[in-house]
Amino acid sequence: MSEIDIGINEEDRLEIAHALQGLLATSYTLYLQTHNFHWNVTGPHFRDLHLMFEEHYTELAIAVDDIAERIRTLGVPAPGTYAAFAQLSAIDEVDGVPSSDDMVAILLKGHEQIVRSCREVLDLSGDADDESTSALVSDRMRVHEKTAWMLRALQG
Repeated sequence: MSEIDIGINEEDRLEIAHALQGLLATSYTLYLQTHNFHWNVTGPHFRDLHLMFEEHYTELAIAVDDIAERIRTLGVPAPGTYAAFAQLSAIDEVDGVPSSDDMVAILLKGHEQIVRSCREVLDLSGDADDESTSALVSDRMRVHEKTAWMLRALQG
């Protein structure tokens, strides 16, 4: 591949891409959790949670693609294995099938973690004048903040 000359020095480009790899892994882990919970939710709020989780994992599926493409744009390979995601993710996997209330709490924590991860990437991209990454991550933050608010509202 030819040299990348997009106005971001190589050191900054690599540092941003590495941070995006973590965001990708964390987002993908949340995608898997959300999809798992969609399949396995039970209880009196089954239909509402089943449909809401589907909306969330569908949105996350698009998000992980956007993040991976930004990593590639910066000239770095995007992680794409369970092993890589497990190593890079800031969210731990969940064993078993939690109650529906626990599912909501787990997903809330996951969305809040992604917001915190976005803030870290945003600091790096802002310092490097990487407006494309900043815009992507800012958009992701907004989605996860809103989703966290909605999940928090379910807790009463």
